[in-house]
Amino acid sequence: MKILAFLIFGMVIGDVNGQTFLVDEKTFTDGSNQLRYDTLMEELRCLVCQNQSLADSSAGLAQDLRKKVVAMIEDGSDDQEIKDYMVQRYGEFILYRPRLNYSTIMLWFGPFILLVVAIGIVVRIIRSSQPSHTNQEVSSEKKIHHDGEHS
Repeated sequence: MKILAFLIFGMVIGDVNGQTFLVDEKTFTDGSNQLRYDTLMEELRCLVCQNQSLADSSAGLAQDLRKKVVAMIEDGSDDQEIKDYMVQRYGEFILYRPRLNYSTIMLWFGPFILLVVAIGIVVRIIRSSQPSHTNQEVSSEKKIHHDGEHS
């Protein structure tokens, strides 16, 4: 009986805790605004959670940012204006896909540069570890010449 009471208590507590993490969803009457909102929520990062989008986060700041996006959509701001506002206020980090500019150029091209450098290093190591053909030919000629002198 105690086990049953414990399980019921655990389910009730688990349900209460689960409800605190629900993300408030805004629904628009206009389908295009709903699509814009949903897209923006996936493109903007929660600054508290850092690896969650605004759509996934239940942090207080994320809730405030969602409300701000709703207000801006209802005021007629387009997606770029909303992103510009968020970047101006919170920096490029709020965007999951930062814009290509001077400060983010290494973020965009750094992995490719490192890959090319790594491939170059591997090729150089492989080439230097193999004896060259000219050295083999010279050493075999010396051996033949050297063997001919001792005969």
